[in-house]
Amino acid sequence: MAHKKGQGSTKNGRDSNPQYLGVKLYAGETAAPGAIIVRQRGTPLKAGFNVRRGKDDTLYSIGHGKVVVMGRMVHVQPTDPKEPKPSWLGASAN
Repeated sequence: MAHKKGQGSTKNGRDSNPQYLGVKLYAGETAAPGAIIVRQRGTPLKAGFNVRRGKDDTLYSIGHGKVVVMGRMVHVQPTDPKEPKPSWLGASAN
């Protein structure tokens, strides 16, 4: 007699949720404080000026400004001329 396994147990049927990793704000786009710039695993990109790294390696902005990528570093250049910024960031971002 042929037997078919009951519906009580299956070996398939599991799926994990997507992680939505990647770049959320590209170079030249405007970032607000708290805006997520990159969701990543590990640190292929590192936090620069006005950018902090979360415990899951997410890079986020801590000030208003324009996103600037210099090599592996991600910076947020302030758009307000009254805000302090390093001289090397202003020269290379223009």
